[in-house]
Amino acid sequence: MMDSMEMISIYENVATITDQMLSAARSGDWDLLSKLEFDCSSQVQTLRVQEVELELSPDLKNKKIQIIKKILADDKEIRNLTESWMAQLANIMRSSESNRKLSRTYGSS
Repeated sequence: MMDSMEMISIYENVATITDQMLSAARSGDWDLLSKLEFDCSSQVQTLRVQEVELELSPDLKNKKIQIIKKILADDKEIRNLTESWMAQLANIMRSSESNRKLSRTYGSS
């Protein structure tokens, strides 16, 4: 069973990873982002499995709330960055598919 300090430590780990994910997304390092996303998922799964309803002191409760707010803010910005990248990728793929169709229909010049 997880105690309150172990739980806070895992939340801090998740916050650190999401901060690194945000940096990776900002720099367009999609491979690193993917790896970090896996690491983050692993930490979150640990919380799901081991976290129990603990009675937290007011200080720890506030700390947990602040950590979660940071994680959510980072996640929102990561989604904004990745959605933009995904839209660009979709446009490239549509353009590439259109070029292939034109090439099949009219042949290469």
